[in-house]
Amino acid sequence: MTEMAARKDPYKVLGVDRKATAAEIKKAYRKLAREHHPDRNAGDGKAEARFKEISEANDLLSDPQKRAAYDRGEGVFGAHGGANPFSGGFDGGGFSDILSNLFGGAGGATAAGRRARSGPERGRDLEAEIQIGFDQAVHGAQVPLTIPLSERCSTCSGTGARPGTKPSVCPRCEGRGVESQGQGMFSISVPCSRCGGGGTVIESPCPTCNGTGAVRAVKRLRVNIPAGVHDGSRIRLAGKGEAGLRAGPPGDLYVITHVSPSPVFAQKGAHLEVEVPLSVVEALRGGEVEVPTLSGRKTLRVAPGTRHGTVQRLRGEGPPRPNGKGNGDIHYRFVIELPEKLDEAQAKAVDALAKTINGDPRRRLFEALK
Repeated sequence: MTEMAARKDPYKVLGVDRKATAAEIKKAYRKLAREHHPDRNAGDGKAEARFKEISEANDLLSDPQKRAAYDRGEGVFGAHGGANPFSGGFDGGGFSDILSNLFGGAGGATAAGRRARSGPERGRDLEAEIQIGFDQAVHGAQVPLTIPLSERCSTCSGTGARPGTKPSVCPRCEGRGVESQGQGMFSISVPCSRCGGGGTVIESPCPTCNGTGAVRAVKRLRVNIPAGVHDGSRIRLAGKGEAGLRAGPPGDLYVITHVSPSPVFAQKGAHLEVEVPLSVVEALRGGEVEVPTLSGRKTLRVAPGTRHGTVQRLRGEGPPRPNGKGNGDIHYRFVIELPEKLDEAQAKAVDALAKTINGDPRRRLFEALK
């Protein structure tokens, strides 16, 4: 029994009133156990410790004799490990409900035993966001990134044990990481209350990491941004996540890219789009216009009578595709620009043009209604 455990109030741990019925205690325990069970919170030490507290509180309060002794001031919370999920009794569906919700289905007790941690545990994956410019996204770049994380303790090399010592096999579960709890003909395997499911105990903790095998640190990285990433792309950096427990392997780091918009190019999936202004004369008579590319400029041929919104495409001139198979395209959308005001000469020219162009452009619109 630890000093911290002795000070805990089992009623507060389960969030129930001191006058709570056995059914209310059972209901509170089931809800909290589902939420904090280690199988649902892999690698979360706080959730694992919380689950142990919940189990111990239920073990005490679901036993009428232990509860009565505690209420009289004779019992001590934390003196006994483990918990009995059925100690408050069960009605129709209770057995299957416990197995299903805690361990993912019928027969879950056996599955839980197989999944119990008995050695090194992989570290958590991390996510970080990074802001890059449009040119960096298109051509690739190396960008600095600073992240807070847990690193393997250099004093104990991640074992959690004081240098010169090592973890020993848990005497309660004999290294299996699980122990059986139950009543009558039913039993269920739960993480060992002594070692928390690790299978080993540390008698002499490392003074640097206090037995966790990891220490908090701020890490500075240089992230290689591959060419062709988009806004929201996810880059995986293997082994750059949180340090593992008990000398386990580290997790991965996932970097989410946020790309600053370009004043010229708009991202359209694997391609880019550019609006190219045309004068009325260029649209009517056609000609050649210069357009921007990612590497400079090129010339496009504008056909006579080009309409507003017409798109031309340059194949393979866009950014690299994320799968490494060539480049995307650049789509050029022609936008006809009209002068806001006409001077006298321009007005006369437009009038002269109007006399030479016959037909009503809206005639087909009304013919379709007939």
